[in-house]
Amino acid sequence: MKTKSPILPGRLRKVPKHFSWLDHRLVRDRHIEHCTHQASALYLFLVAVADAEGLSYYSDSSVMKRLSMDETALRDARENLIRLDLIAYEKPLYQVLPLDREVRAFTNQTRLPVDQSISLGQVLKKIAGGLS
Repeated sequence: MKTKSPILPGRLRKVPKHFSWLDHRLVRDRHIEHCTHQASALYLFLVAVADAEGLSYYSDSSVMKRLSMDETALRDARENLIRLDLIAYEKPLYQVLPLDREVRAFTNQTRLPVDQSISLGQVLKKIAGGLS
């Protein structure tokens, strides 16, 4: 097995307290393969600017300026990420979502109002494929 060593050992990156890097499951679980180039750029931008809960209030005009996108490209990129369940969006708020498959499998098909609860049994049945 080949041993890796840093090219510039004095410049090793560390995760700052206010920032986290991309989840490796984005590639390992092949989410990235379903993103357009514009969607990938938007996702990277949102991960970089989001707070610890994945929330960001960047305006469309600000995102378009920083990513050199027009309105159509931004809308299409956002819809791509929403369809893939990678982000949620309610103008003006973006939320980067976790890449947990079990959580995503349930929420993809069953959207509940925030104040509505479900039983653990319902969740387990859904994960096992018992509910539709």
